[in-house]
Amino acid sequence: MFKKSLLIALLLLIIAAIYGWINRESWLVGFNQERTAKALQFKQNGAAFGRDNSQQDCLDRSLSQFDGCLGFSCTVNHGLFLKACLSEAAETPDFCKGVPEYHEKATEDDKSWVKYYCWDHDIRGEGCRLLMKQQQYFCSQK
Repeated sequence: MFKKSLLIALLLLIIAAIYGWINRESWLVGFNQERTAKALQFKQNGAAFGRDNSQQDCLDRSLSQFDGCLGFSCTVNHGLFLKACLSEAAETPDFCKGVPEYHEKATEDDKSWVKYYCWDHDIRGEGCRLLMKQQQYFCSQK
């Protein structure tokens, strides 16, 4: 009787593991679809906002909506918004004035500029520096 119960328990455990593995795959597909849809939404919203606003408005909106954002996906979403927004926005005079040239590997000047910009504007969240690198990249492409 004990062996039979043990065998049934082991069989149920195997079935549960297989079921969990299969559901993990469908969860991942659902997560990726949701992530792709959200990214597209941020890009579309950024482009729409940019069509009616200036480059500085794009940066200001991105940073104000981002303030306090703590997750990686949140930072990515606001980066997508900003990039799309800047590509559509009206030019802001002096938008790139004082912005250090973009470098793949940040220099000490880059780090200092980003750090003090975020601090001076009281923007919380580690991703602020990544959004500011978007401005650097944009200005360096001009």
